[in-house]
Amino acid sequence: MTAPVPLGNFDWEPASWRRRAAAHQPEWPVPADLDTVTDELRRMPPLVFAGEARSLRESLAAVSKGEGFLLHAGDCAESFAEFTADNIRDKLKVILQMSVVLTYSTGVPTVKVGRIAGQFAKPRSSPIEKRDGQELPSYFGDIVNDFAFDAIARRPDPQRMLRGYNQAAATLNLLRAFTKGGFADLNRVHQWNLEFIASRREGRRYEEVADGIERALNFMAACGIDLAHETQLHAVDFYTSHEALILAFEEALTRRDSLTGDWYDCSAHLLWIGDRTRQIDGAHVEFLSGVQNPIGVKLGPDATPDDAVALCRRLDPAREAGRLVLVSRMGADNVAERLPPLLRAVTRAGHPVVWACDPMHGNTYAHESGYKTRHFDAVMHEVEQFFLACRAADVWPGAVHVELTGDDVTECLGGGDDVRGEQLENKYETRCDPRLNARQSLDLAFRLAELVRR
Repeated sequence: MTAPVPLGNFDWEPASWRRRAAAHQPEWPVPADLDTVTDELRRMPPLVFAGEARSLRESLAAVSKGEGFLLHAGDCAESFAEFTADNIRDKLKVILQMSVVLTYSTGVPTVKVGRIAGQFAKPRSSPIEKRDGQELPSYFGDIVNDFAFDAIARRPDPQRMLRGYNQAAATLNLLRAFTKGGFADLNRVHQWNLEFIASRREGRRYEEVADGIERALNFMAACGIDLAHETQLHAVDFYTSHEALILAFEEALTRRDSLTGDWYDCSAHLLWIGDRTRQIDGAHVEFLSGVQNPIGVKLGPDATPDDAVALCRRLDPAREAGRLVLVSRMGADNVAERLPPLLRAVTRAGHPVVWACDPMHGNTYAHESGYKTRHFDAVMHEVEQFFLACRAADVWPGAVHVELTGDDVTECLGGGDDVRGEQLENKYETRCDPRLNARQSLDLAFRLAELVRR
């Protein structure tokens, strides 16, 4: 039997990115320590499998044709300190709640991708942070250094990559158990409602949806349909993602698929490139151009039509549906002007991308209290403007990309409970960017469903 022939870029190899300029990489104090860790990671089993990534590409291909909707959601940055089964379960509950609201209300399947099991790294606007006259390396996420502001904690330590790998593996193990082992069964849809929102307006609206699903299941059973053997009702496909920022880590977890000969980054099902690292000749674009996972790219307000088309040509040269997700993160006041030219240019170029809205990152600001926050009204305004721009361009508004938590935090203002500025300090727990709490996330899902129905 002959060996499979690689189908991707013949000039590409996992280390090709090293010949390009790599933005937002930490300065590792002892390069030999990094080599030791990456050598160990290369011997580790893959976190995800090529076949799973191909399944996600098939689902995203349907989304690109208007036959589904992508819900991409999870933590801003995962923490080593807050790694518990309860935290993982509650984040999954919120995403399951949002997806069932979207599917039940719109009639199209919801593809569920979590920012989880690997979202440990964050780009920083400056490699140095200054406090009270002291300069230390910036916090790049738990996979690089610690949040505490002291010299030892902020020293980049490649050993943290191994801890990140192990935490991601344990998280994936639990997620697979939850999504395939009965927790995600539609018969348990009422049990996904978190206790602290069950009596609130969003919780009551969710219970109405859950009641409707329960009635539908009872009706099908009464008609003689054997629901026990309908596997779609008892388990869900749930995929993981993170920003492919620390390229040494991503390279070490890249494997060649034995069935196709293609390369896959086996650290997650979907990887994305941030707005700060999407340089067409940069290391991040070079690296992700050679793996066959579905790829996302963030496009901020400075992105031009030429930028968008060049990225499509580089990352999706074969124009394959399901390969590429373009994520608009313009800011609420910029969408109406900046997004339509990108939509038109990519459509004219013939790339069947999934268009997604990230309404979080362009709407962050410093509150007078000193806390970094976002307002729910601005988040919704950006989503609404995104839908309007897509409709005007005859493009399917196929996805949202949001930062959220299953906890009852007070990090974003507004929403159903109208979190106010003086309440930010009550439960502000994020180490990077503010996240929607569970009530705000569920409110967003209902409003999204209304926009999709239109």
